[in-house]
Amino acid sequence: MSALTVDHSSAGGHEWDGLVRIWEETDAPEGCKVEIIEGIVTVAPPPSNAHNDIADLVQRELYQVIPRQWGIYQTLGMAVPSRDGLYIPDIAVAPKAVLRAEGGNYIPAVAAELIVEITSKSNASNDRIKKAAGYAQAGVPLYLLIDNWAPGGPTITLFGEPAGDVYRVLRAGKFGDQIELPEPFDLSLDTGEFPVG
Repeated sequence: MSALTVDHSSAGGHEWDGLVRIWEETDAPEGCKVEIIEGIVTVAPPPSNAHNDIADLVQRELYQVIPRQWGIYQTLGMAVPSRDGLYIPDIAVAPKAVLRAEGGNYIPAVAAELIVEITSKSNASNDRIKKAAGYAQAGVPLYLLIDNWAPGGPTITLFGEPAGDVYRVLRAGKFGDQIELPEPFDLSLDTGEFPVG
């Protein structure tokens, strides 16, 4: 992952607009993910096959339980201006009406019903710490972290009840366990098919 540091002091009171402009103008190779994490524009390579396979498995399960007026998005920007963040989660579940009303390339993170991040080896700490704090501060009600690179082996953790920049752990397990997503999803997510690596 490469990063471009932005000097906030030169932004003249328009830090967020300046960050977004740099993000929009970053010319990254096809398939790379460009995000703003705590004021730093980052470029990550395309995810691994295992990562994409997990995203597909989760997405297929979610489509069975979400209302038709919601969408499941794998490249939707989530704005968290209070943390100088513009994240591209692996999966975002949000009302279609929000996307249609906002236009542009991102929506406020608070509009998401569920965010799913699947860690990559090179940036797992961002998903575990920085993005988790950003999503909590934005008020995203549910954050599902699928951590293929956890120190003790692959884990899955569902966070909820955000307060400030902290979530409460609602459920946690390892690959192979069932993870229950509460209302409005009411889904028992089977992680038995999740590939490792």
